Amino acid sequence: MQHRDDPEPSYDPRSWSRPRPAPAPASTAVPPPVGHTRNRTPLIASVAVTLGGAILAYAARPADKSAVAPTPAPVPSAGANYDQRVLNIAGTAAIAPTLRSLGIAAADATHAAELAQGALGDTPGLLRLDVTLAGTTLHDVTVTHADGGGVAIGRGGDGTLIARPLSANLTRRLRFVRGELDGESFYSSAVAAGVNDVLVGAFANAFRYDFDIQREVSAGDVFEAGFEERVNADGEPVGAPRLVYASLATAAKTRALYHYRLPGEAEAEWFDSSGRSSRRALMRTPVDAARISSGFGMRGHPILGFRKLHRGTDFAAPTGTPIFAAGDATVTFAGMKGANGNFVRLRHDNGWETLYLHMNRIAAAIVPGSRVAQGTQIGEVGTTGRSTGPHLHYEVHIDGQAVDPMSIETGGGRSIPGTAMAAFRKVRDAIDAKRAETM
Repeated sequence: MQHRDDPEPSYDPRSWSRPRPAPAPASTAVPPPVGHTRNRTPLIASVAVTLGGAILAYAARPADKSAVAPTPAPVPSAGANYDQRVLNIAGTAAIAPTLRSLGIAAADATHAAELAQGALGDTPGLLRLDVTLAGTTLHDVTVTHADGGGVAIGRGGDGTLIARPLSANLTRRLRFVRGELDGESFYSSAVAAGVNDVLVGAFANAFRYDFDIQREVSAGDVFEAGFEERVNADGEPVGAPRLVYASLATAAKTRALYHYRLPGEAEAEWFDSSGRSSRRALMRTPVDAARISSGFGMRGHPILGFRKLHRGTDFAAPTGTPIFAAGDATVTFAGMKGANGNFVRLRHDNGWETLYLHMNRIAAAIVPGSRVAQGTQIGEVGTTGRSTGPHLHYEVHIDGQAVDPMSIETGGGRSIPGTAMAAFRKVRDAIDAKRAETM
């Protein structure tokens, strides 16, 4: 039985590799008589042994824990109980604290985190930790981004932790969503049908030359959106989807468009099934999400009080709403001009002119002589000059005469050259085949 004054047994694994010295037996020698001279040789030998043991013990002492490399973990036995944990963390800085919170030794947690940071760097975004424990021993851990790329850390043959990089594992998936417009808005209809909200603007822009989404569509009209998304091994979408197909059918007309980038072009554009671009010389409306507050023609002027020709179309929208160039053009005027307020005039390549009045602000790059591309923001909706509220007054002039912007034919789009049609048909046919599977 252990004596109550004996030291407690050690549970430090480092002590298990060094047997504790046995206690020295009690001396039975009879003390020499007083005045007798003791033989000094055994005493000197005893001191030497004691001093040598002290030196060896000092040399074998454990170093500062912060400088000790992680001790290789013993390989778990065949019957060991494994526990797997899956956690999401904010970044690589959270790896070590998360592993320590699972009871893993600080040295192993720190070493695993260093290996992960060496492989991943400081890339932003959520990380997934798949941790396997054998008791409180770290068996392995994988640290991955949403795309499956990352690092796997496990035990080598000698029990030390080693890292192995993991490549991203993404596949492309094509999905289609169909729906009917409700009585509220295109946005609410599309989202309710399952269209990702980031695609709603792209869908509306696909038809900006063919439909006025605010006025030419109504409840019951049918739309379809086809989009490509990347998914990981678990089938979870990664990153933003890309709209590749859009169709809209109203009581008046139906349009179906395919997003395709011609060889040598910087950006893709929308083409119909015959390969004709949806793009026209002019956009139907140069401002998004606006309502027509006054059309072209004779009217009673709201400020002057008498009837006069309203030479354009007024689009009411909140102050600051972006205004876009209706087509490729050269800026011929940009600045304040009396009752027009902040005013921009563009001369287009076909000789037509478009005018933009009462702007809150003109974009800094819009100066006389500069070139603008169709869809470039040239300013913001405002109420400068002779105006009763925030709106854009928009005019189109052909041969110097103002015409109704809503009634003109804006010109046909270009066609895909014959040399590129085979590649376009391949993309179009693949989309149509996938649509047929989901109908």
